[in-house]
Amino acid sequence: MFGENALIPNDSRPRSKLVNKKILIDVIGLELIALVMVIGYKLSPMLLPKVDLTVQPDPVCNLQRETCSVNLPSGGNVRLAMGTRPVPLVKPFEVQVVTSDFSPARVEVDFAGIDMNMGLNRPQLTARGKGRYAAEVTLPVCITGHMDWQATVLIETGRERVAIPYRFSTGEHH
Repeated sequence: MFGENALIPNDSRPRSKLVNKKILIDVIGLELIALVMVIGYKLSPMLLPKVDLTVQPDPVCNLQRETCSVNLPSGGNVRLAMGTRPVPLVKPFEVQVVTSDFSPARVEVDFAGIDMNMGLNRPQLTARGKGRYAAEVTLPVCITGHMDWQATVLIETGRERVAIPYRFSTGEHH
């Protein structure tokens, strides 16, 4: 009666239910991780658009003071202008892109904070005729008052996707 078998419980069902519950929780956790990875993979082109060609604009051009222009290697020209200068924070303003010598299928401008993630802010510009595209944009305010931005013009021509990254500053030190 008090031999080796006295320490082994007669009914191991409560322990197997506990093990099954832990396995089920682990499986659900793994499925959730896999789901997050699949969603991230599917959304990655939206967050980080794939481009065929990146064209560097003139670094001296200041969007706070002037329209900036770049010639594309495949032909054509792209001009970017901020409708309000200086670029306001937390107030809507118009961003304008003018293309010449080609007709893009899609034009977007992605606004990203250089040193601080300010969230996704990538309006698709609407065609206004004669190579003109525009959209209303609102930039968030940084608590420091000064913010360095990159406005990347994203153009789909049908043959290729082109990115033109412009930099500018807002706030007190622009």
